[in-house]
Amino acid sequence: MRTTLDRLTAATADVDPPLAALDLTTLRSNAADLVRRAGGTPVRVASKSVRCRAVLEETLGSGLTEQGGFRGIMAYSLREALWLVGLGARDILMGYPTVDRGALAELAGDPVAIAAITLMIDDDAQLDVIRSAASGTVPIRVCLDVDASLRIGPIHLGVRRSPLREPNDVAALALRARSRGFAVVGVMFYEAQIAGLPDTSAPIGWVKKASARELSHRRGAVVSAVTDAVGTLEIVNSGGTGSLEVSSADPVVTEVTAGSGLYVPTLFDRYRAFRPDPALFFALSAVRKPTPKVTTLFGGGYIASGPAGAARVPKPMRPLGLTLLRNEGAGEVQTPVTGRVAGDIAIGDRVWFRHAKAGELCERFDHVHLVDADGTTTAVPTYRGDGQCFG
Repeated sequence: MRTTLDRLTAATADVDPPLAALDLTTLRSNAADLVRRAGGTPVRVASKSVRCRAVLEETLGSGLTEQGGFRGIMAYSLREALWLVGLGARDILMGYPTVDRGALAELAGDPVAIAAITLMIDDDAQLDVIRSAASGTVPIRVCLDVDASLRIGPIHLGVRRSPLREPNDVAALALRARSRGFAVVGVMFYEAQIAGLPDTSAPIGWVKKASARELSHRRGAVVSAVTDAVGTLEIVNSGGTGSLEVSSADPVVTEVTAGSGLYVPTLFDRYRAFRPDPALFFALSAVRKPTPKVTTLFGGGYIASGPAGAARVPKPMRPLGLTLLRNEGAGEVQTPVTGRVAGDIAIGDRVWFRHAKAGELCERFDHVHLVDADGTTTAVPTYRGDGQCFG
């Protein structure tokens, strides 16, 4: 990581912070590692963890479709998916349901988008909204989101997503969707309790193994039931950056999803199954010295989503030995740092940070500076810099 920050520091020396910089050498290495860990199963890129079309193109190829072990995009907004289709994407799986009636109407009126985009559903009410907004005779592609949590008695381990869980219930919704003119093309399982938990203790390891066993059995039964109901499925999607090996090992899985593993935010620092390198950083300028042991930086209040706590705040990386102040943290306009080297930071110096989650940092910057191995630097727009905000 020291080599990475040396390269980023030199390449952006003439750029005034706040700035975000992405090391392309590390990004490409991380992309190759995701493909390796997937063991031959295609990897779909989660755009919410990227939020920069240039990085999507770097990973997928200029056509935003498929390159070197990657297959298509998992989008988080239908308006985002429509925008990406306009940029050339031809394989987009929605990661979440949508009730955006205007976007659904736009989808229904665009034959290219209808062929390229697969909507996510888990409820008949979503079908009602889609059908009322998207009139027409061309079948709209849908994928069924299936609950992948681990349940032990009253204990629920995992995220609260789909109400669908048992094979017969999933197959029944698939049949109802087909009877209403939808093309049922896939099922999805996101095992957050495997992909999103760092390997910090033996109990967590037990939860992951137990969940993988239970889900593998139930996933196979769901796929069998849905296939019997509506025919062969194009998509059986599963996994995340933290569970590629586990998900891809199941023979019924046709593709896995990953995105955070490209940038590697701090939430992935405690995984033992893999050791990717951080590729995305941001820099802030020192603007004042309230005490000899505290230096105040401009900006920095880029708090990640999820349960509030220390794991969601940015982490100072260079100079080494800096920490945030407990009573101030990362501030809306200023961020004070302290530590053994804080007194050595001069006004005008920069401090490098990492964000806690991947793509969310791109909502704070108009551009990311892409730095190649030879130091060549290119400023590319984030979604925000492209004038896009999808929620």
